[in-house]
Amino acid sequence: MPYILTIIEKPTYLHAIVTGSNSKENVEAYLDELLRECVARERPRLLIEERLEGPRIGVADVYQIASEKSSPALGHFLAIAYVDVNASGNLMKFAETVAVNRGLPIKVFPTVTEAESWLQKQ
Repeated sequence: MPYILTIIEKPTYLHAIVTGSNSKENVEAYLDELLRECVARERPRLLIEERLEGPRIGVADVYQIASEKSSPALGHFLAIAYVDVNASGNLMKFAETVAVNRGLPIKVFPTVTEAESWLQKQ
Protein backbone atom coordinates (compact mmCIF):
# COMPACT_ATOMS: atom_id res chain seq x y z
CA MET A 1 0.00 0.00 0.00
CA PRO A 2 1.43 3.38 -0.95
CA TYR A 3 1.51 6.38 1.34
CA ILE A 4 -0.81 9.38 1.39
CA LEU A 5 0.70 12.78 2.13
CA THR A 6 -1.54 15.56 3.43
CA ILE A 7 0.04 18.99 3.73
CA ILE A 8 -1.50 21.69 5.88
CA GLU A 9 -0.12 25.21 5.53
CA LYS A 10 0.35 26.88 8.90
CA PRO A 11 1.39 30.54 9.30
CA THR A 12 5.07 29.73 9.92
CA TYR A 13 5.52 26.11 8.82
CA LEU A 14 4.11 23.19 6.84
CA HIS A 15 2.44 20.35 8.72
CA ALA A 16 2.72 17.10 6.79
CA ILE A 17 0.65 14.08 7.81
CA VAL A 18 1.78 10.79 6.27
CA THR A 19 -0.43 7.69 6.31
CA GLY A 20 -0.15 4.30 4.64
CA SER A 21 2.15 1.31 4.95
CA ASN A 22 5.43 1.51 6.79
CA SER A 23 8.23 0.62 4.39
CA LYS A 24 11.66 1.91 3.52
CA GLU A 25 10.43 2.84 0.06
CA ASN A 26 7.48 4.85 1.38
CA VAL A 27 9.63 6.74 3.89
CA GLU A 28 12.21 7.61 1.22
CA ALA A 29 9.48 8.68 -1.21
CA TYR A 30 7.58 10.91 1.20
CA LEU A 31 10.80 12.56 2.39
CA ASP A 32 11.71 13.36 -1.23
CA GLU A 33 8.22 14.72 -1.86
CA LEU A 34 8.33 16.87 1.29
CA LEU A 35 11.65 18.38 0.32
CA ARG A 36 10.23 19.34 -3.10
CA GLU A 37 7.10 20.83 -1.49
CA CYS A 38 9.02 22.86 1.10
CA VAL A 39 11.41 24.23 -1.52
CA ALA A 40 8.58 25.06 -3.95
CA ARG A 41 6.56 26.80 -1.21
CA GLU A 42 9.65 28.45 0.29
CA ARG A 43 8.89 26.97 3.71
CA PRO A 44 12.03 26.32 5.82
CA ARG A 45 10.09 24.92 8.79
CA LEU A 46 8.37 21.54 8.67
CA LEU A 47 6.39 19.31 11.00
CA ILE A 48 6.27 15.68 9.90
CA GLU A 49 3.53 13.62 11.56
CA GLU A 50 4.18 10.05 10.50
CA ARG A 51 1.26 7.67 10.91
CA LEU A 52 2.53 4.73 8.86
CA GLU A 53 1.24 1.31 9.88
CA GLY A 54 2.89 -2.07 9.95
CA PRO A 55 6.17 -3.47 11.19
CA ARG A 56 8.85 -0.91 11.98
CA ILE A 57 11.77 -0.72 9.58
CA GLY A 58 15.13 -1.95 10.85
CA VAL A 59 18.06 -0.05 12.29
CA ALA A 60 20.21 -0.41 9.16
CA ASP A 61 17.43 1.02 6.96
CA VAL A 62 16.79 3.87 9.42
CA TYR A 63 20.50 4.71 9.36
CA GLN A 64 20.61 4.63 5.56
CA ILE A 65 17.51 6.82 5.19
CA ALA A 66 18.70 9.37 7.76
CA SER A 67 22.15 9.47 6.16
CA GLU A 68 21.10 9.68 2.53
CA LYS A 69 18.11 12.00 2.91
CA SER A 70 20.00 14.55 5.04
CA SER A 71 22.36 15.74 2.29
CA PRO A 72 19.75 16.93 -0.25
CA ALA A 73 17.88 18.75 2.54
CA LEU A 74 20.88 20.71 3.81
CA GLY A 75 20.43 24.45 3.49
CA HIS A 76 16.69 24.24 2.86
CA PHE A 77 15.47 23.99 6.47
CA LEU A 78 15.69 26.06 9.62
CA ALA A 79 13.78 23.50 11.67
CA ILE A 80 12.17 20.08 11.21
CA ALA A 81 9.99 18.58 13.93
CA TYR A 82 9.28 14.87 13.57
CA VAL A 83 6.57 12.84 15.28
CA ASP A 84 6.18 9.11 14.62
CA VAL A 85 2.94 8.22 16.39
CA ASN A 86 3.63 4.50 16.07
CA ALA A 87 7.29 4.57 17.13
CA SER A 88 8.54 2.46 19.99
CA GLY A 89 11.91 2.42 21.68
CA ASN A 90 14.73 4.76 20.75
CA LEU A 91 14.93 4.18 17.01
CA MET A 92 13.67 7.65 16.09
CA LYS A 93 16.14 9.30 18.48
CA PHE A 94 18.84 7.30 16.67
CA ALA A 95 17.58 8.67 13.33
CA GLU A 96 17.60 12.18 14.80
CA THR A 97 21.21 11.78 15.93
CA VAL A 98 22.30 10.54 12.49
CA ALA A 99 20.58 13.46 10.73
CA VAL A 100 21.81 16.09 13.20
CA ASN A 101 25.37 14.77 12.83
CA ARG A 102 25.01 15.47 9.12
CA GLY A 103 23.89 19.05 9.76
CA LEU A 104 20.10 18.74 9.51
CA PRO A 105 18.13 20.83 12.06
CA ILE A 106 15.73 18.08 13.13
CA LYS A 107 14.23 17.11 16.47
CA VAL A 108 12.00 14.15 17.33
CA PHE A 109 8.97 14.61 19.59
CA PRO A 110 6.50 12.21 21.19
CA THR A 111 3.47 14.40 20.39
CA VAL A 112 2.34 16.87 17.75
CA THR A 113 1.59 19.46 20.45
CA GLU A 114 5.19 19.39 21.68
CA ALA A 115 6.50 19.53 18.11
CA GLU A 116 4.29 22.53 17.27
CA SER A 117 5.39 24.35 20.40
CA TRP A 118 9.06 23.84 19.53
CA LEU A 119 8.58 24.90 15.89
CA GLN A 120 6.85 28.11 16.90
CA LYS A 121 9.91 29.05 19.00
CA GLN A 122 12.35 28.44 16.15
